[in-house]
Amino acid sequence: MTSSLIPPAPPAKAVPLESQVHAGRGGLITPWLAWAGEGLRRRQKRIQRLQWGVVAIYLVLVAVPAFLPLPDRLSHLLNNLTLFAQFVFWGVWWPFVLLSMVVAGRSWCGLFCPEGTLTEAVSRIGLGYAVPRWIKWKGWPFVAFSLTTIYGQMVSVYQYPKPALLILGGSTLGAIIIGFLYGRNHRVWCRYLCPVNGVFGLLAKLAPVHFRVDEEAWAHSRRSKNAGVRAVNCAPLVAIKTMRGAADCHMCGRCSGFRNAISLSPRVPGDEIVRVAGATPKPWESLLIVFGLMGLAMGAFHWSVSPWYVSLKQACASWLVDHSILWPLSLQPPWWILTDYPAANDQMAFLDGAVLLIYIGTTTLAIGLTVALCLWVAARLLGPAPRAKFHHLAQSLIPVAGCGVFLGLSAITVTMLRAEGFALAFVGPLRALLLGGAALWTIWLAWRITGLRDALRWRRFAATLCVTIAAMIGVASTAMLFWVWQ
Repeated sequence: MTSSLIPPAPPAKAVPLESQVHAGRGGLITPWLAWAGEGLRRRQKRIQRLQWGVVAIYLVLVAVPAFLPLPDRLSHLLNNLTLFAQFVFWGVWWPFVLLSMVVAGRSWCGLFCPEGTLTEAVSRIGLGYAVPRWIKWKGWPFVAFSLTTIYGQMVSVYQYPKPALLILGGSTLGAIIIGFLYGRNHRVWCRYLCPVNGVFGLLAKLAPVHFRVDEEAWAHSRRSKNAGVRAVNCAPLVAIKTMRGAADCHMCGRCSGFRNAISLSPRVPGDEIVRVAGATPKPWESLLIVFGLMGLAMGAFHWSVSPWYVSLKQACASWLVDHSILWPLSLQPPWWILTDYPAANDQMAFLDGAVLLIYIGTTTLAIGLTVALCLWVAARLLGPAPRAKFHHLAQSLIPVAGCGVFLGLSAITVTMLRAEGFALAFVGPLRALLLGGAALWTIWLAWRITGLRDALRWRRFAATLCVTIAAMIGVASTAMLFWVWQ
């Protein structure tokens, strides 16, 4: 809980907004956004009611289908709760929440997320222990994302309700337990342990809006003698005084107008990556971008349609049969270890699971190491201190990495809608347009980042070319999924 004094009735010029710096043509947008931010602050009670409505819907859709029979061939989205829940979670919620991060920052987290609502509510009545050091470990976003992604593929979380209940329900239970144990009126789970916290934070750096902190206005408010008192609780534990970006901000609006220095403001999309992300090297974020989003996620999308996976499994099966080792081919683990739905003719033996792990792991290393090599060469071309440059250039890959994940997840949306009879002929060209636009965005960010360095022009061109090659690797891996193997 943060308490501070703020001047009452702030004058119109009290917040010199960033639009004059980053969006000089957006004079009409700036006051509208500031008004919207203030609207969020004033309507917190309504937002809380909305949040609890989302919690109720979420709990029904995640829990009830797990106890219903699997859909038959005559089932449709509108007459079968299991299919409807599958479409809501994996066809709408997951891909379009990712898209919302690029459009409006982490507004989903602050305004709608059921886990955030539950963990904060429980923390109000919980034990309130200090957050231990192990929770603050910076590697959790990468580790949690990797483990949930791999495990989700092993149990077919996108296709069946029981794995969805296990993974989503387990995450929700974890949020409640952490909220009860640690913090007071905060979202400790969301800040440190949420499996998608890292991904959301990366994509939010691309958003064209954020809550901007005016340091000069902040300092002026501290000197002011005519100040009132307003308590501001930043649930995700952001140090709002020094907040320079949108990666950790949940866009809830509670701090809008605080000390006459914070307002919802426009900015150039991706400008945070160029001007802020390079201040402090963040190896775990680079790992999440290069090996997580570009490598592991692509392996998770590829394996079910990849002829390489089939060839590898057949080769392993032949070797096992030749050596009379048959149990990996026949032994069937329970559904919560590997997919096991005989009624749907969908089962995975130990061999399937092992080959899946090998395929995803190999894809992760092949893509991740190649992309990392491109970034390393680019950083070396720019001169001394290549480590910091490497991690800054890795941030420029966020558009193409995020687009690949969005397109991979939205494939579920397209598949389910086509099963309902929708032609969706525009999907192919739209995918190509989004992927091409993301690649160009990455190249533009890399060009701006290399321009911050005092390097010869040919070095800047060469470094940007190396990042372009890394981006093309991401484009190629996504293209194989949609235009080569399908």
